[in-house]
Amino acid sequence: MLLAPFLAAQRWYMPVPDPVLKVRRIDTLRDEWPSLMWVVAEVRGNGGAARPIWYQLVLGATAEEPVELPPVCRLGSMPTPRGEAWLFDALSDEELALEFVRVVDPDNNYASVRAMTGSHSNTSLVIDESWVLKLYRRIADGPNPDVEVTEGLGAVGYGNVSVPVTVWRKGRADLAALRRLERSRGVGSELALDSLREVFNLRRPPRECRLDFSDEAESLGTEVALMHVALGEAFGVEDADGRDWAADMVAQLHRVTDGHIDTARVESVYQRLASADDLGMAIRVHGDLKLEKALRVRRSWMLFDFEGEPARLVAERRRPSSPLRDVAGMTRSFHQMATGALADVEHPDEELRLLADAWAERNLNAFLSGYASVDDVHRLLPQARPSRDALLSVFELDAAVHEVAYELTHRPEVADRPRKAVQRLLDEDGGGGPKPA
Repeated sequence: MLLAPFLAAQRWYMPVPDPVLKVRRIDTLRDEWPSLMWVVAEVRGNGGAARPIWYQLVLGATAEEPVELPPVCRLGSMPTPRGEAWLFDALSDEELALEFVRVVDPDNNYASVRAMTGSHSNTSLVIDESWVLKLYRRIADGPNPDVEVTEGLGAVGYGNVSVPVTVWRKGRADLAALRRLERSRGVGSELALDSLREVFNLRRPPRECRLDFSDEAESLGTEVALMHVALGEAFGVEDADGRDWAADMVAQLHRVTDGHIDTARVESVYQRLASADDLGMAIRVHGDLKLEKALRVRRSWMLFDFEGEPARLVAERRRPSSPLRDVAGMTRSFHQMATGALADVEHPDEELRLLADAWAERNLNAFLSGYASVDDVHRLLPQARPSRDALLSVFELDAAVHEVAYELTHRPEVADRPRKAVQRLLDEDGGGGPKPA
Protein backbone atom coordinates (compact mmCIF):
# COMPACT_ATOMS: atom_id res chain seq x y z
CA MET A 1 0.00 0.00 0.00
CA LEU A 2 1.52 3.31 -1.08
CA LEU A 3 0.06 5.31 1.81
CA ALA A 4 1.70 3.32 4.61
CA PRO A 5 5.36 4.24 3.93
CA PHE A 6 4.34 7.79 2.99
CA LEU A 7 2.55 8.31 6.31
CA ALA A 8 5.41 6.79 8.26
CA ALA A 9 7.81 9.37 6.77
CA GLN A 10 5.73 12.43 7.75
CA ARG A 11 6.53 14.57 10.78
CA TRP A 12 2.83 15.06 11.48
CA TYR A 13 2.09 11.32 11.66
CA MET A 14 1.91 9.75 15.15
CA PRO A 15 3.23 6.18 14.86
CA VAL A 16 1.19 3.41 16.49
CA PRO A 17 2.25 -0.20 17.23
CA ASP A 18 1.32 -2.80 14.60
CA PRO A 19 -0.74 -0.34 12.50
CA VAL A 20 -3.59 -1.27 10.20
CA LEU A 21 -4.36 1.37 7.56
CA LYS A 22 -7.51 1.72 5.50
CA VAL A 23 -8.57 4.40 3.00
CA ARG A 24 -12.04 5.51 4.06
CA ARG A 25 -12.81 8.24 1.51
CA ILE A 26 -11.46 9.73 -1.71
CA ASP A 27 -12.89 12.93 -3.23
CA THR A 28 -11.59 14.12 -6.59
CA LEU A 29 -11.13 17.89 -6.45
CA ARG A 30 -9.61 18.19 -9.92
CA ASP A 31 -9.89 15.46 -12.53
CA GLU A 32 -7.43 16.42 -15.30
CA TRP A 33 -3.66 15.93 -15.01
CA PRO A 34 -2.26 16.79 -12.60
CA SER A 35 -5.21 15.48 -10.58
CA LEU A 36 -6.06 16.68 -7.08
CA MET A 37 -7.60 14.35 -4.48
CA TRP A 38 -8.73 14.61 -0.88
CA VAL A 39 -8.20 11.37 1.01
CA VAL A 40 -9.20 10.21 4.50
CA ALA A 41 -7.07 7.39 5.93
CA GLU A 42 -7.94 5.45 9.07
CA VAL A 43 -5.09 4.09 11.20
CA ARG A 44 -5.61 1.59 14.03
CA GLY A 45 -2.84 0.27 16.25
CA ASN A 46 -2.48 -3.16 17.81
CA GLY A 47 -3.37 -4.97 14.62
CA GLY A 48 -6.58 -3.01 14.18
CA ALA A 49 -7.91 -3.42 17.72
CA ALA A 50 -7.09 0.10 18.98
CA ARG A 51 -9.18 3.23 18.70
CA PRO A 52 -9.08 4.65 15.14
CA ILE A 53 -7.11 7.76 14.22
CA TRP A 54 -8.10 9.63 11.04
CA TYR A 55 -5.73 11.60 8.84
CA GLN A 56 -6.54 13.73 5.84
CA LEU A 57 -4.21 13.87 2.87
CA VAL A 58 -4.28 16.11 -0.18
CA LEU A 59 -2.69 14.09 -2.97
CA GLY A 60 -1.72 14.85 -6.52
CA ALA A 61 -1.49 12.42 -9.42
CA THR A 62 0.32 12.87 -12.72
CA ALA A 63 1.35 10.76 -15.68
CA GLU A 64 5.05 11.52 -15.19
CA GLU A 65 7.15 10.94 -12.10
CA PRO A 66 7.49 14.26 -10.18
CA VAL A 67 11.26 14.00 -9.81
CA GLU A 68 11.48 17.69 -8.88
CA LEU A 69 9.81 16.96 -5.52
CA PRO A 70 11.76 15.59 -2.51
CA PRO A 71 11.49 11.82 -2.04
CA VAL A 72 9.54 12.28 1.22
CA CYS A 73 6.74 13.92 -0.82
CA ARG A 74 6.42 11.09 -3.37
CA LEU A 75 4.27 8.01 -2.76
CA GLY A 76 5.07 5.96 -5.90
CA SER A 77 3.08 4.82 -8.92
CA MET A 78 -0.02 2.73 -9.51
CA PRO A 79 -2.03 1.59 -12.56
CA THR A 80 -5.23 3.51 -13.40
CA PRO A 81 -7.71 3.43 -16.33
CA ARG A 82 -5.76 6.38 -17.77
CA GLY A 83 -2.45 4.60 -17.44
CA GLU A 84 0.32 4.73 -14.86
CA ALA A 85 -0.22 7.47 -12.25
CA TRP A 86 2.40 8.88 -9.93
CA LEU A 87 1.08 9.99 -6.54
CA PHE A 88 2.58 12.77 -4.41
CA ASP A 89 1.80 15.26 -1.66
CA ALA A 90 -0.15 17.91 -3.56
CA LEU A 91 0.72 20.65 -1.05
CA SER A 92 4.39 20.32 -1.98
CA ASP A 93 3.55 21.31 -5.56
CA GLU A 94 2.87 25.02 -6.09
CA GLU A 95 0.26 24.57 -8.84
CA LEU A 96 -1.81 22.02 -6.93
CA ALA A 97 -1.36 23.77 -3.60
CA LEU A 98 -2.81 26.92 -5.12
CA GLU A 99 -5.65 24.88 -6.62
CA PHE A 100 -6.38 23.47 -3.17
CA VAL A 101 -6.42 26.97 -1.64
CA ARG A 102 -9.08 27.91 -4.18
CA VAL A 103 -11.13 24.88 -3.13
CA VAL A 104 -11.02 26.05 0.49
CA ASP A 105 -11.80 29.68 -0.38
CA PRO A 106 -13.38 29.85 -3.85
CA ASP A 107 -14.48 33.48 -3.44
CA ASN A 108 -10.99 34.94 -3.78
CA ASN A 109 -8.40 34.76 -6.54
CA TYR A 110 -5.04 33.98 -4.97
CA ALA A 111 -1.82 34.19 -6.97
CA SER A 112 1.01 32.61 -4.93
CA VAL A 113 1.55 30.00 -2.26
CA ARG A 114 4.50 28.59 -0.33
CA ALA A 115 4.88 26.10 2.48
CA MET A 116 5.57 27.48 5.95
CA THR A 117 8.45 25.82 7.76
CA GLY A 118 8.33 24.63 11.34
CA SER A 119 4.80 23.16 11.52
CA HIS A 120 5.03 19.52 12.63
CA SER A 121 1.55 18.27 13.48
CA ASN A 122 -0.14 20.18 10.65
CA THR A 123 0.72 21.74 7.31
CA SER A 124 0.58 25.52 6.85
CA LEU A 125 0.70 27.47 3.59
CA VAL A 126 1.48 31.18 3.18
CA ILE A 127 -0.76 32.69 0.50
CA ASP A 128 0.08 35.94 -1.32
CA GLU A 129 2.33 36.77 1.67
CA SER A 130 -0.84 37.96 3.42
CA TRP A 131 -2.69 34.85 4.58
CA VAL A 132 -1.95 31.51 6.26
CA LEU A 133 -3.91 28.35 5.54
CA LYS A 134 -3.48 25.62 8.16
CA LEU A 135 -4.52 22.11 7.16
CA TYR A 136 -5.28 19.96 10.20
CA ARG A 137 -3.66 16.64 9.33
CA ARG A 138 -5.28 14.66 12.14
CA ILE A 139 -9.04 15.07 12.06
CA ALA A 140 -12.04 14.11 14.19
CA ASP A 141 -15.82 14.22 13.97
CA GLY A 142 -16.44 17.59 15.55
CA PRO A 143 -14.86 21.01 15.93
CA ASN A 144 -11.10 21.34 15.94
CA PRO A 145 -9.98 22.95 19.23
CA ASP A 146 -7.81 25.45 17.35
CA VAL A 147 -10.87 26.79 15.52
CA GLU A 148 -13.26 26.50 18.44
CA VAL A 149 -11.06 28.28 20.97
CA THR A 150 -9.90 31.14 18.76
CA GLU A 151 -13.45 31.82 17.59
CA GLY A 152 -14.62 31.77 21.21
CA LEU A 153 -11.90 34.18 22.33
CA GLY A 154 -12.64 36.49 19.43
CA ALA A 155 -16.34 36.50 20.37
CA VAL A 156 -15.59 37.91 23.86
CA GLY A 157 -13.25 40.58 22.49
CA TYR A 158 -9.87 39.05 23.30
CA GLY A 159 -7.69 40.44 20.55
CA ASN A 160 -4.37 38.62 20.80
CA VAL A 161 -5.35 35.51 18.86
CA SER A 162 -5.88 35.16 15.13
CA VAL A 163 -9.51 34.27 14.44
CA PRO A 164 -10.14 32.31 11.21
CA VAL A 165 -11.67 34.26 8.35
CA THR A 166 -12.63 31.02 6.57
CA VAL A 167 -12.99 27.47 7.89
CA TRP A 168 -13.14 24.52 5.49
CA ARG A 169 -15.45 21.82 6.82
CA LYS A 170 -16.92 18.55 5.71
CA GLY A 171 -19.83 17.46 7.86
CA ARG A 172 -18.96 18.43 11.45
CA ALA A 173 -15.19 18.17 11.00
CA ASP A 174 -12.99 21.26 10.78
CA LEU A 175 -10.40 20.47 8.11
CA ALA A 176 -8.56 23.74 7.45
CA ALA A 177 -8.58 27.36 8.63
CA LEU A 178 -7.56 30.51 6.76
CA ARG A 179 -6.14 33.38 8.83
CA ARG A 180 -4.34 36.65 8.27
CA LEU A 181 -0.54 36.44 8.25
CA GLU A 182 0.59 38.37 11.32
CA ARG A 183 3.64 40.62 11.00
CA SER A 184 5.90 40.12 13.99
CA ARG A 185 9.35 40.45 15.51
CA GLY A 186 9.55 36.67 15.76
CA VAL A 187 8.32 33.61 17.61
CA GLY A 188 9.07 33.40 21.32
CA SER A 189 11.41 30.45 20.94
CA GLU A 190 13.48 32.30 18.31
CA LEU A 191 13.84 35.41 20.48
CA ALA A 192 14.70 33.31 23.52
CA LEU A 193 17.36 31.43 21.58
CA ASP A 194 18.92 34.71 20.43
CA SER A 195 19.09 35.79 24.06
CA LEU A 196 20.70 32.53 25.15
CA ARG A 197 23.28 32.64 22.38
CA GLU A 198 24.32 36.13 23.45
CA VAL A 199 24.68 34.97 27.05
CA PHE A 200 26.89 32.09 25.92
CA ASN A 201 28.95 34.15 23.47
CA LEU A 202 29.64 36.93 25.96
CA ARG A 203 29.75 34.65 28.99
CA ARG A 204 27.88 37.31 30.92
CA PRO A 205 24.88 37.03 33.25
CA PRO A 206 21.57 37.45 31.37
CA ARG A 207 20.77 40.77 33.05
CA GLU A 208 23.97 42.30 31.60
CA CYS A 209 23.17 41.34 28.00
CA ARG A 210 21.52 43.57 25.40
CA LEU A 211 19.10 40.79 24.42
CA ASP A 212 18.03 40.06 27.99
CA PHE A 213 14.66 38.32 27.62
CA SER A 214 13.21 39.01 31.06
CA ASP A 215 11.01 41.97 30.05
CA GLU A 216 9.64 39.89 27.18
CA ALA A 217 9.05 36.96 29.53
CA GLU A 218 7.18 39.15 32.01
CA SER A 219 5.01 40.60 29.23
CA LEU A 220 4.28 37.10 27.97
CA GLY A 221 3.23 35.99 31.45
CA THR A 222 0.77 38.87 31.63
CA GLU A 223 -0.64 37.95 28.23
CA VAL A 224 -1.13 34.30 29.21
CA ALA A 225 -3.03 35.38 32.33
CA LEU A 226 -5.26 37.70 30.28
CA MET A 227 -5.91 34.80 27.89
CA HIS A 228 -7.00 32.60 30.81
CA VAL A 229 -9.40 35.24 32.08
CA ALA A 230 -10.87 35.52 28.58
CA LEU A 231 -11.13 31.73 28.24
CA GLY A 232 -13.14 31.65 31.45
CA GLU A 233 -15.48 34.27 30.03
CA ALA A 234 -15.78 32.54 26.65
CA PHE A 235 -16.28 28.94 27.78
CA GLY A 236 -17.29 29.19 31.42
CA VAL A 237 -15.68 28.40 34.76
CA GLU A 238 -16.39 25.28 36.79
CA ASP A 239 -15.15 23.57 39.92
CA ALA A 240 -11.95 21.59 39.52
CA ASP A 241 -12.30 17.80 39.36
CA GLY A 242 -8.99 16.31 40.44
CA ARG A 243 -10.28 12.79 39.90
CA ASP A 244 -10.91 13.44 36.20
CA TRP A 245 -7.58 15.24 35.79
CA ALA A 246 -5.76 12.29 37.34
CA ALA A 247 -7.61 9.79 35.14
CA ASP A 248 -6.68 11.68 31.95
CA MET A 249 -3.04 11.95 33.01
CA VAL A 250 -2.80 8.26 33.90
CA ALA A 251 -4.44 7.18 30.64
CA GLN A 252 -2.05 9.34 28.62
CA LEU A 253 0.93 8.12 30.65
CA HIS A 254 0.27 4.51 29.71
CA ARG A 255 -0.51 5.36 26.08
CA VAL A 256 2.76 7.10 25.33
CA THR A 257 5.62 6.08 27.62
CA ASP A 258 5.95 2.33 26.94
CA GLY A 259 8.38 1.65 29.80
CA HIS A 260 10.79 4.51 29.10
CA ILE A 261 10.19 6.17 32.49
CA ASP A 262 9.18 5.06 35.97
CA THR A 263 5.45 4.98 35.28
CA ALA A 264 4.55 3.66 38.74
CA ARG A 265 6.12 6.67 40.49
CA VAL A 266 4.64 9.10 37.98
CA GLU A 267 1.19 7.58 38.37
CA SER A 268 1.41 7.86 42.17
CA VAL A 269 1.96 11.60 41.77
CA TYR A 270 -1.01 11.95 39.43
CA GLN A 271 -3.32 9.93 41.67
CA ARG A 272 -2.94 12.42 44.50
CA LEU A 273 -5.11 14.81 42.53
CA ALA A 274 -8.07 12.47 43.02
CA SER A 275 -8.24 13.24 46.74
CA ALA A 276 -6.83 16.76 46.77
CA ASP A 277 -8.64 19.94 47.68
CA ASP A 278 -7.83 23.59 46.94
CA LEU A 279 -7.28 22.91 43.23
CA GLY A 280 -8.79 26.17 42.06
CA MET A 281 -11.18 26.30 39.11
CA ALA A 282 -11.30 24.59 35.72
CA ILE A 283 -11.48 26.43 32.40
CA ARG A 284 -10.81 25.71 28.77
CA VAL A 285 -7.04 26.01 28.29
CA HIS A 286 -4.53 26.25 25.46
CA GLY A 287 -3.33 22.74 26.20
CA ASP A 288 0.12 22.83 24.56
CA LEU A 289 1.53 26.22 25.49
CA LYS A 290 5.23 26.90 25.00
CA LEU A 291 7.48 29.64 23.70
CA GLU A 292 7.09 28.50 20.09
CA LYS A 293 3.32 29.09 20.36
CA ALA A 294 3.76 32.82 21.08
CA LEU A 295 4.33 35.51 18.47
CA ARG A 296 5.90 38.85 19.44
CA VAL A 297 3.97 41.57 17.66
CA ARG A 298 4.63 45.28 17.94
CA ARG A 299 3.34 46.01 21.43
CA SER A 300 2.30 42.66 22.83
CA TRP A 301 2.26 38.91 22.31
CA MET A 302 -0.14 36.88 20.19
CA LEU A 303 -0.85 33.27 21.13
CA PHE A 304 -1.61 30.64 18.52
CA ASP A 305 -2.01 26.92 17.79
CA PHE A 306 -4.78 26.03 20.23
CA GLU A 307 -5.13 22.47 18.97
CA GLY A 308 -3.60 20.98 22.13
CA GLU A 309 -1.15 18.11 22.44
CA PRO A 310 -1.48 16.00 19.26
CA ALA A 311 -0.93 12.74 21.16
CA ARG A 312 -4.00 13.29 23.35
CA LEU A 313 -7.52 12.36 22.33
CA VAL A 314 -9.55 15.33 21.09
CA ALA A 315 -12.14 14.79 23.82
CA GLU A 316 -9.41 15.12 26.46
CA ARG A 317 -8.02 18.28 24.85
CA ARG A 318 -11.44 19.91 24.98
CA ARG A 319 -12.08 19.15 28.65
CA PRO A 320 -11.65 22.01 31.16
CA SER A 321 -8.43 21.97 33.16
CA SER A 322 -6.45 24.19 35.48
CA PRO A 323 -4.83 27.35 34.07
CA LEU A 324 -1.67 26.03 35.72
CA ARG A 325 -1.50 23.37 33.02
CA ASP A 326 -0.58 26.11 30.54
CA VAL A 327 1.74 27.78 33.05
CA ALA A 328 3.53 24.45 33.48
CA GLY A 329 3.92 24.18 29.71
CA MET A 330 5.68 27.54 29.72
CA THR A 331 7.92 26.70 32.68
CA ARG A 332 9.02 23.52 30.91
CA SER A 333 9.56 25.55 27.74
CA PHE A 334 12.06 27.88 29.44
CA HIS A 335 13.99 24.88 30.76
CA GLN A 336 13.86 23.19 27.35
CA MET A 337 15.24 26.27 25.64
CA ALA A 338 18.18 26.49 28.03
CA THR A 339 18.92 22.76 27.84
CA GLY A 340 18.66 22.67 24.06
CA ALA A 341 20.85 25.74 23.55
CA LEU A 342 23.49 24.31 25.88
CA ALA A 343 23.43 20.99 24.00
CA ASP A 344 24.20 22.86 20.76
CA VAL A 345 27.47 24.17 22.25
CA GLU A 346 30.48 22.00 21.52
CA HIS A 347 32.06 20.89 24.81
CA PRO A 348 30.13 23.19 27.17
CA ASP A 349 31.94 23.90 30.44
CA GLU A 350 30.59 24.45 33.93
CA GLU A 351 30.42 28.23 33.47
CA LEU A 352 28.05 27.85 30.51
CA ARG A 353 25.91 25.35 32.43
CA LEU A 354 25.54 27.86 35.27
CA LEU A 355 24.67 30.62 32.79
CA ALA A 356 22.03 28.43 31.15
CA ASP A 357 20.47 27.72 34.55
CA ALA A 358 20.59 31.43 35.43
CA TRP A 359 18.87 32.32 32.14
CA ALA A 360 16.07 29.82 32.73
CA GLU A 361 15.54 30.88 36.34
CA ARG A 362 15.56 34.62 35.55
CA ASN A 363 13.07 34.36 32.71
CA LEU A 364 10.83 31.84 34.41
CA ASN A 365 10.55 34.12 37.45
CA ALA A 366 9.80 37.08 35.17
CA PHE A 367 7.08 35.09 33.40
CA LEU A 368 5.47 34.07 36.69
CA SER A 369 5.65 37.66 37.95
CA GLY A 370 3.87 38.90 34.84
CA TYR A 371 1.24 36.19 35.18
CA ALA A 372 0.58 37.03 38.83
CA SER A 373 0.18 40.74 37.99
CA VAL A 374 -3.30 40.11 36.52
CA ASP A 375 -5.69 40.29 39.48
CA ASP A 376 -8.60 38.49 37.82
CA VAL A 377 -6.61 35.33 37.17
CA HIS A 378 -6.14 34.60 40.87
CA ARG A 379 -9.78 33.57 41.32
CA LEU A 380 -9.08 30.67 38.96
CA LEU A 381 -6.08 29.34 40.94
CA PRO A 382 -5.69 27.45 44.22
CA GLN A 383 -5.97 29.91 47.08
CA ALA A 384 -2.98 28.80 49.16
CA ARG A 385 0.52 29.33 47.78
CA PRO A 386 1.69 25.78 48.71
CA SER A 387 -1.31 24.35 46.85
CA ARG A 388 -0.46 26.40 43.75
CA ASP A 389 3.17 25.29 43.81
CA ALA A 390 2.23 21.64 44.28
CA LEU A 391 -0.36 21.63 41.52
CA LEU A 392 2.05 23.38 39.17
CA SER A 393 4.58 20.61 39.88
CA VAL A 394 2.05 17.95 38.88
CA PHE A 395 1.38 19.66 35.57
CA GLU A 396 5.12 20.15 35.01
CA LEU A 397 5.55 16.40 35.40
CA ASP A 398 2.70 15.75 32.98
CA ALA A 399 4.30 18.13 30.46
CA ALA A 400 7.68 16.42 30.81
CA VAL A 401 6.06 13.02 30.20
CA HIS A 402 4.56 14.41 27.00
CA GLU A 403 8.01 15.66 25.97
CA VAL A 404 9.45 12.16 26.44
CA ALA A 405 6.79 10.68 24.17
CA TYR A 406 7.26 13.37 21.54
CA GLU A 407 11.05 13.07 21.44
CA LEU A 408 10.95 9.27 21.30
CA THR A 409 8.74 9.58 18.22
CA HIS A 410 10.44 12.45 16.41
CA ARG A 411 13.96 12.90 17.87
CA PRO A 412 14.95 9.79 19.84
CA GLU A 413 18.55 10.99 20.00
CA VAL A 414 17.53 13.77 22.46
CA ALA A 415 14.88 11.84 24.44
CA ASP A 416 17.23 11.69 27.44
CA ARG A 417 16.67 15.42 28.05
CA PRO A 418 12.99 15.18 29.03
CA ARG A 419 13.62 11.81 30.70
CA LYS A 420 16.08 13.56 33.02
CA ALA A 421 13.47 16.27 33.65
CA VAL A 422 10.93 13.60 34.68
CA GLN A 423 13.47 12.04 37.04
CA ARG A 424 14.40 15.45 38.48
CA LEU A 425 10.76 16.27 39.20
CA LEU A 426 10.28 12.89 40.88
CA ASP A 427 13.45 13.31 42.94
CA GLU A 428 12.43 16.81 44.06
CA ASP A 429 9.21 15.26 45.28
CA GLY A 430 11.19 12.92 47.51
CA GLY A 431 9.46 9.86 46.11
CA GLY A 432 5.97 10.71 47.23
CA GLY A 433 4.70 13.19 44.70
CA PRO A 434 3.47 16.77 45.08
CA LYS A 435 0.70 17.24 47.62
CA PRO A 436 -2.01 19.51 46.26
CA ALA A 437 -4.19 18.94 49.29
